Amino acid sequence: MARHSRHHLENFAVNSIDTGRLTVCVRELADRVDGRPLVLVHGNVSSSPFFFPLMAGLEHEAPRIRPIAVDLRGFGGTDTLPVDATRGLSDFADDVWSAVDALGLGQVDLLGWSMGGGVVLQMICDRPADVRTATLINPLSPYGFGGTVGVDGRLIAPDGAGSGAGTVNPDFVEGLRTGDDGTTSAASPLTVLRSFYVAPGWDGADEELYLASMLSTAVGEDNYPGDSTTSPSWPGVAPGRRGVLNTMAPTHLDLSAVTDVEPKPPLLWLRGELDQIVSDTSMFDLAHLGALGAVPGYPGADRVPAQPMVAQTRSVLDAYRSGGGVYTETVVAGAGHSPHIERTDEVLGALLMHLDA
Repeated sequence: MARHSRHHLENFAVNSIDTGRLTVCVRELADRVDGRPLVLVHGNVSSSPFFFPLMAGLEHEAPRIRPIAVDLRGFGGTDTLPVDATRGLSDFADDVWSAVDALGLGQVDLLGWSMGGGVVLQMICDRPADVRTATLINPLSPYGFGGTVGVDGRLIAPDGAGSGAGTVNPDFVEGLRTGDDGTTSAASPLTVLRSFYVAPGWDGADEELYLASMLSTAVGEDNYPGDSTTSPSWPGVAPGRRGVLNTMAPTHLDLSAVTDVEPKPPLLWLRGELDQIVSDTSMFDLAHLGALGAVPGYPGADRVPAQPMVAQTRSVLDAYRSGGGVYTETVVAGAGHSPHIERTDEVLGALLMHLDA
């Protein structure tokens, strides 16, 4: 599948860290045991190898930085433990902090991609003084994924209908469960990687590595995607209380409290211009799909509008700035949901400027 590789896998060390909560898989540069720690937190249906190009760039361009990529529970090489979705993303945030503490890192820079961006925001809410800076790459909205309207994240239905585990394509889940590595299905993991994780024009480097990373996802009601309930509101499903997708349901997650933390670490918000996953017109938001005619029974945009995910993030970050914080928004032209693998050099440059500032 892959045309070529940007980096040499022997440059990466894989370690298992017993934190007392669970055993966490941590991937680092093999020869970088000192330096300023930068903790990288991956997104949903992925794991830390998605950061290998960025880590390889840091190896050559920033000898003072020690990148440490952490696999979240149920992904990659970390223990598969149940996810309590009623805590929002706090299970994941607590796990990452436990790894930081077990490694004795002290104050850290954080970088989170997609769902990992939400984990990073939760980590800032929990321990702001321990965060030197934070970088958010295509982060999910502070108000979760699906089921809200307006820049203030108001619920469309009281039960969060239109969000959570019940909104996922069951064929995609089955592809993860069976380890499907082909493209015969429009919902296969490889098809989703090529169609939505990246924008057209990506060179395909290390595609097999990223697919294997996706297929490492633990599947089930306690992990991905989670459980769901029926709803009287369109589209007829509401979030349950267990598993990954329910952690991002707006009935369980509200990260807008980050605006009140003290101290406020400087934030860099990096996003791909062509992102189809975290977007004001997301191809994974059932409301937007309903407006396109792809989900039956759509009641109309006046009743169930698409979630303005990017506008919600900007609103919360503007409030963060108004409260004395600093943030920079950088749009990566031509990139999709994964600019750190699509436009690695651009992301690396912006990240180093942020860390230096």
